[in-house]
Amino acid sequence: MADLWTPLKLLAWTQPFFAGKGVDAPRLTAELLLAHALGCDRVRLYLDFDKPLGDPELARYRELVKRRAGGEPTAYLTGAREFFGHRLAVDPRVLIPRPETEQVVELALPALPEGGSALDLGTGSGALAIALALARPGASVTAVDLSPEALEVARANAAALGATVTFLAGDLYGPVAAGLRFDVIVSNPPYVPSGELPGLQREVRREPRLALDGGADGLDLLRRVVAGAPARLEAGGLLVMEMHESHLESLPALCRAAGFASAEARRDLAGLPRLTLARMAGTAPGA
Repeated sequence: MADLWTPLKLLAWTQPFFAGKGVDAPRLTAELLLAHALGCDRVRLYLDFDKPLGDPELARYRELVKRRAGGEPTAYLTGAREFFGHRLAVDPRVLIPRPETEQVVELALPALPEGGSALDLGTGSGALAIALALARPGASVTAVDLSPEALEVARANAAALGATVTFLAGDLYGPVAAGLRFDVIVSNPPYVPSGELPGLQREVRREPRLALDGGADGLDLLRRVVAGAPARLEAGGLLVMEMHESHLESLPALCRAAGFASAEARRDLAGLPRLTLARMAGTAPGA
């Protein structure tokens, strides 16, 4: 990179460079990294599109471009990811929240009344629990994760966003008080079949294996989420889970076998079967 580099010139150079390296959304990625290097938002890049940049700014950007081309996820480099309209801090201790996972929140909210209760199993960055707590300030939201490191990130995110969430360390339902029931249970557990992990994009392989590996068929954790849910849901309560596309038939079937009155798969915005909703018999409180 030569002297008198401006934001516009840098973006024009970086976009084809990233495209050649197989980086997804090369223009957007370049904008996010440059804005991060300059400590501004993406709009400011275009307001100052012809402003020459100094050597320290160029050095920061060069390093980010190098690391992204080497496979580090953009969200880890910038330290943040937007989820359901909220800016979450993320780092290699947690899975990066995906836009598809926002559908879990959208499907769960109608079943979560003000004053109701929700449980998030495998909270990671806290994305689901925090989104529910902010959308339903009067609800009681509990979130569980096995990883103490992930819980550090989730607690910090909740504090930064002003979300009231009770975080518990442990394995799925284990740390939840006996007899406590919820209107809604949500979960985005590890669901990738182990054999598919080596074929994932290199960026995804940088994320915690604990948050990705779902066992031989991807259902190891999901089976346990389903099996424990009926004893933890109120009458008419709803379970919403993210899943692998290969679980289109098997996961709803597991739910029905576990005693749910109904269970169905839903497709994400790309048309892939990615979610399962299962409802207990009875009428939900406030319905």
